[in-house]
Amino acid sequence: MEIIKEDVFRRQIKSGLCGGYLFFGEEDYLKAHALRTAREALCPDPSFAFFNDMRIDAPDYSAQGLLDALMPLPIMSDQKLVSVTNLYLSSLKASELDDLCDALATLGEYDYNVLILCVPADGMDEGSLPKRPSALLKRLSQYLTPVRFESISPARLCSWAGKHFAHSGVQASGETCAFLVRYCGTSMYTLASEIEKLCAYVLSHGRQTVSEADIRHVCIPQINDDAFGLANAILDGKYDEALSALSVMKFRRVEPVVILGEVSRVCCDLLCVKLLLDEGHSQAEIASILKMNEYRLRIYAAAAAAKTRKRLERAIALCRNADTTVKGGSGYAAIENLICSLS
Repeated sequence: MEIIKEDVFRRQIKSGLCGGYLFFGEEDYLKAHALRTAREALCPDPSFAFFNDMRIDAPDYSAQGLLDALMPLPIMSDQKLVSVTNLYLSSLKASELDDLCDALATLGEYDYNVLILCVPADGMDEGSLPKRPSALLKRLSQYLTPVRFESISPARLCSWAGKHFAHSGVQASGETCAFLVRYCGTSMYTLASEIEKLCAYVLSHGRQTVSEADIRHVCIPQINDDAFGLANAILDGKYDEALSALSVMKFRRVEPVVILGEVSRVCCDLLCVKLLLDEGHSQAEIASILKMNEYRLRIYAAAAAAKTRKRLERAIALCRNADTTVKGGSGYAAIENLICSLS
């Protein structure tokens, strides 16, 4: 089984895509960018996008719906794009996975399609890559080319941030970009949003160079530790403590979607740690498997040991439901409801 990386996929866009691709891995920002680039290459004429750019988001997904999207011929083009986004494969039943694979098996019959199945971070069991891919990843690779979107190193993030600033007509030194990554964290979605704010801020003040002082004044510091505390308070049923933690994040103007994303990730990480502990892995082994700092792993291991697998799984399901509500515009109320729902 061959797994390609996002840079290889980008080169394939230029040479021509064919068949199906499975987007998976930690960095959702790069998945969205790669999908957008593929869409621009395959569906350049917006007049025919209705026929040649078939989009299925997770709430509307069904295996039959996927087949219905694959069958029609492209209009005024040799190919069309079919994309399935935000599908949590880990939440599908065995029968639903069978139906999905049956639909994927028809790709050869409808070879005018390029199919991209985009799975969110933590949306499937990947196994222990690169040596031990999961059974699900092996199965899907029979029909789709796996494309892994790994987390970007801080050094590459600094370079990317500098180019992002320059694109908006703002200069930022390497030291300033490194400080931005340390201050705001390594999520590319978060960094892109903060860079956009910084550019607007410095340009509105008649300047073209961003400083560390600007970052401290405008940006929201990374909330990993706050999210860990909030998630633990929710899981432990400490509602007053959880609501208090949420009020602090409100005061700091942290967006609800960012809070929920971080809380969801903490819950998923805690579940992964618990499952690996239950399998008899040492903390050092778990830190290596999950690519987690050993100090943080010790904190997560202590928290995971005090929680049941059932409670963690229920919390993740509630986070998934709350995500839809937050994106529908309910804001902090969806998180407050999450805090009160895990009884």
